[in-house]
Amino acid sequence: MTPAREVGARSLLGLDPTAYERHFLHGPDRDYAETNCYTDILIEFVHALGAEPLAMMGCALPIDFEGDQWTFFKPRPEDVEALYGIDIHEMQPYRPLPEQIAEQIEAGRTLVVELDSFHLPDTAATSYGTAHVKSSVIAEAIDPGAEVLRYFHGDGYFELTGEDYRGVFRLGREYSADVLPPYTELLRLDAGSRLEGEELRAAALEMLRAQVARRPADNPFERFGAGLAAELPNLLAGDAQRYHDYAFATVRMVGSAFEVGASHVDWVLGEAGAAAATRMREVVGGCKTLSFKLARRREFDPGAAVTAMAEAWSAGFAALDDALV
Repeated sequence: MTPAREVGARSLLGLDPTAYERHFLHGPDRDYAETNCYTDILIEFVHALGAEPLAMMGCALPIDFEGDQWTFFKPRPEDVEALYGIDIHEMQPYRPLPEQIAEQIEAGRTLVVELDSFHLPDTAATSYGTAHVKSSVIAEAIDPGAEVLRYFHGDGYFELTGEDYRGVFRLGREYSADVLPPYTELLRLDAGSRLEGEELRAAALEMLRAQVARRPADNPFERFGAGLAAELPNLLAGDAQRYHDYAFATVRMVGSAFEVGASHVDWVLGEAGAAAATRMREVVGGCKTLSFKLARRREFDPGAAVTAMAEAWSAGFAALDDALV
């Protein structure tokens, strides 16, 4: 790898990890304090810019059961651009990443980068130092000389240094040459005007109508129930890692989607969306119940819980249809 040229410290927003206050969607009172790695970083990045990330979270509502997992939902790039003036598109990582990140931050832009959670200290409870797992981050500040990276990841804003810095960027020693370059995206902040106030809410309302129209044609919980019943013997016979992987892709994904979706409906529609948001939160509660039962790894019948979630899904979207007339 070509050595990075010397560049000094660069910061896009001038944030301090010790003083950063995360958005309430990542608060300790949430059933699911995180959604998925990509959506979480956009929530915090938009929040750090001083805008309201709830406006883009209608993306959670059309989530579907994909056969062995629920949709890995993300805000649509065109919606992010229309709401916040942020253009997101793929970028070629053909040069040393620290150099590219520093140059883009200097130009008032930044990168979404897939890094190895093995070297991300904020994942201490899961993969830090124990497992090689790719995860998306948004770089906010970098100092290649001091080996410091500050970044949005998961539910907040963090810093890594020294050995972790060298690890995420594969610097300072020989690394296997058969590892593909990370997937990177450029975040440009000059793609248009950032909407605010009632103008932002009005735009989010129109996007909500479009997202509701994208919902699955049939009830996805009926398909999920059949899939879970078929998979349950394998989960009970497998190890704890198999359960955690399955739970993340299924009950945790859909539970976090409808929790953030309910908050989105509250923000966009207010009292008019209360009935829909209540039914969405019933889905969240059902997901938590299934999570606890699956974690016990004892045989059980998931039928009643899944049936209740299916009914809540149908009633929730019916209430949304009424509210959006």
